[in-house]
Amino acid sequence: MKRILMVLCMLVVTACSSASHKTVQADGSVVKIPLAELQAMQASFYRIELDGKEIRFFAVKGSDDRIRTALDACDVCYKERKGYQQQGDVMLCRNCNLTFPVDRIGPSSVGGCNPHFLSSQVAGDQLLLPVAELKQGARFFP
Repeated sequence: MKRILMVLCMLVVTACSSASHKTVQADGSVVKIPLAELQAMQASFYRIELDGKEIRFFAVKGSDDRIRTALDACDVCYKERKGYQQQGDVMLCRNCNLTFPVDRIGPSSVGGCNPHFLSSQVAGDQLLLPVAELKQGARFFP
């Protein structure tokens, strides 16, 4: 009985997490997100299905107006499939409850218990995320 309750709780957390993510599609070799969707210090959550696997990620404009992107998966806790939620100017791991300042998310914050960095670039009025990068992140969504 205890095991059934644990499985049900995990399914509810996963379903609620996916429901809050906007579905995006690849446009050739990139995913394009209009910069107008991104607000300062407010994470926007997305999901995409690639090769039959749902990959979740978020984008957030830092206090310096730089866009930060990461998988919605902790480098350590990803097997729990809980991802992150935002609390003020930090991202909270829903599994271990560690917090990570939005402005710290980036290529120098890798490994350990961090949001898994996802490279991206701004071109005109679009945020571009390489599909190849997203596919590499599929391993964080067992």
